[in-house]
Amino acid sequence: MNKIKLYILFLLPVLLTSCVPNKDLVYLQNKNGTSVAPITASNQKPYRLQVNDLLNISIRAIDPKLVEIFNPSGGQAIISTPDQGNYLNGYTIDDHGNIRLPVLGEMNVLGFTTEEVRIKIETLLHEKYFKSEAGIFVIVKLSGFRYTINGEVANTGIKTLYQDRVNILEAIANAGDINLTGDKKDVKVIRNFPQGSETFSIDLTDSNAVNSPCFYLQPNDYIYVKPLKQKSWGTGKTGIESLTTVVTLLSLATTTFLLLRN
Repeated sequence: MNKIKLYILFLLPVLLTSCVPNKDLVYLQNKNGTSVAPITASNQKPYRLQVNDLLNISIRAIDPKLVEIFNPSGGQAIISTPDQGNYLNGYTIDDHGNIRLPVLGEMNVLGFTTEEVRIKIETLLHEKYFKSEAGIFVIVKLSGFRYTINGEVANTGIKTLYQDRVNILEAIANAGDINLTGDKKDVKVIRNFPQGSETFSIDLTDSNAVNSPCFYLQPNDYIYVKPLKQKSWGTGKTGIESLTTVVTLLSLATTTFLLLRN
């Protein structure tokens, strides 16, 4: 009887500490205790282009033949192209911050937003080559929203989403979600700037995460989800798994003791 009590006293703390608690699994919990979370304005700033960014530039006109030279697709809108097509037909920003356009030549776009690049191209075309009657219409977009995710997620690697804005929850969902052994309370986001890189930390279990400067990602961000301590212990992610592990160890220890005793 005393041995049973001893086993129970041993099992309880192991079960309580080895399995992953529910509060570490749920996203965006309201930890302030209020029933309604306050509405806050988005703090996302426009993305400014950096070296090695890939741009898709489409120039249209009332007469498509006037702008065929500018468009690898012959003046037609690019609806959807594979990554290889984007690489071959897009404009990569070189180490000096320039892209090289047909007729227009070298153009510096480092630090510009895509909207500012669009205005710059339209202005040059109207000033040097076309009248307003030509109906010049320029589209400038990043060739997909690229980011890298690693650590405790279902699918690691370089990901591409074809949309202008991506938040960290969308990026994680696109990677198959965080594993049960992943630490949602301390997700790292490494972001490159012209002056260097900066590392952010975000607690995805807290509803205030939406106010973090890294909640909305920027192209080429690197996301790392570190493992919980439960993974290194190897006792299991749930109470059942932990109980099974402990019972197995106790059975092994008892069997070994009896064999040595005999």
